[in-house]
Amino acid sequence: MIIHNWGEIEYRKGREMMQAVHDEALKDKKNHLIICSHPNVFTVGYDENRSFKVDTIKCDRGGSITCHSPGQNIYYFCFQVKNPAFFYKKVIDSFGKFFNKHLPNVQFDKKNPGFYIENRKISSLGFRYSQGVSLHGVAVNVDVDLLFHSQVNPCNLNGIVPTSLKNEGAFLTQDEVNKEMTTFIKEVFE
Repeated sequence: MIIHNWGEIEYRKGREMMQAVHDEALKDKKNHLIICSHPNVFTVGYDENRSFKVDTIKCDRGGSITCHSPGQNIYYFCFQVKNPAFFYKKVIDSFGKFFNKHLPNVQFDKKNPGFYIENRKISSLGFRYSQGVSLHGVAVNVDVDLLFHSQVNPCNLNGIVPTSLKNEGAFLTQDEVNKEMTTFIKEVFE
């Protein structure tokens, strides 16, 4: 697995760079994990046709509206995928291991894909597949501005509010989360 750690990067620039890594993965046939964060931005997936009270950027992943901001760790997967369902399960298992260690009450909801504590969403995920390589990935709220995130319902789900690791009592830095997540992803995928 090749790891690309970009730090904070503007969403559109990150999207261009993710496409370049995807192109690289098509050639070298390796798994590439991109770790980054974005300045404040709302994105909507290709299957979302509603408008929102905040400016949004349309993107080519699945899902509804997602909020990105500093304090949120993003993991973009440009992985070789023969079986999307099997790949998706491995992604869920990787993040499940992390949450089980730090916040065992976090549950994955397959009906409304994401990780939740009751009605509080702590992590979103959305993928696309092109030529056998995945695009997009998972966002984990480590220590985000919950007022900013509360401008919309996470994934446009009624009754769901955003939360973060810090808000739930797991006081980890973004770097600590990145190190642990990289370890869990390697364990599950290798």
